[in-house]
Amino acid sequence: MAGTEPSIAEVAALVGNPARTNVLIALLDGRALTATELAYAAGVSPQTTSGHLAKLTQARLLVLAKQGRHAYYRLASPLIGRMLEGIMAVAADGPPRYRPRWRGDEALRTARTCYDHLAGRLGVALADALTTREHVVLSDDGGVVTPAGEDFLRGFGIDVHMLNRGRRAFCRPCLDWSERRPHLAGTVGSALANRCFALGWIAPVRDTRAVRVAPIGRRGFAATFGIELDA
Repeated sequence: MAGTEPSIAEVAALVGNPARTNVLIALLDGRALTATELAYAAGVSPQTTSGHLAKLTQARLLVLAKQGRHAYYRLASPLIGRMLEGIMAVAADGPPRYRPRWRGDEALRTARTCYDHLAGRLGVALADALTTREHVVLSDDGGVVTPAGEDFLRGFGIDVHMLNRGRRAFCRPCLDWSERRPHLAGTVGSALANRCFALGWIAPVRDTRAVRVAPIGRRGFAATFGIELDA
């Protein structure tokens, strides 16, 4: 007897619809968006989008949050974002007609958000810097912050002992679908991204997942992590 949880085939069918795929990818940076904003991202009418949102919410791929008169949708969990990145990584190795397309071009490839952590060339470079210096040790599906890494991150303004571990992975690699190498995810990856935003090193680019690296950020990434980004 079938249970109440959505089956793999049902989830695949939901994600496989182009309009619903556009909705999910629009939320892949962790933001919460309105139905009107998601209709624009989906490229279909508000009425059609409403039906798609209902199906995605019922399948627990999205959650609905109401604030006053407004309703916002977001991905139900980081696991959904990880699933989407995984599908995009598989598609990137397929025939050209199936490869992911994005709004943002080279800016998105250079630096973007993957749910709540950094991806693209910048995200991969950060992971490389931390692992090369043995501040972080990554395995195929997990990772740890070394004592030297704890000291380094504390100096950068991140106390790893204060991070909320809960049900979420503390530190893990996430395959970057555009670079084909891992960037850093989990609560450590999230804290690293938040700190870079707080320092003004990076800023979001409107209507895409791309982030812009400010001049102060280029200097900061070079001095702190040894990362040289093209101007």
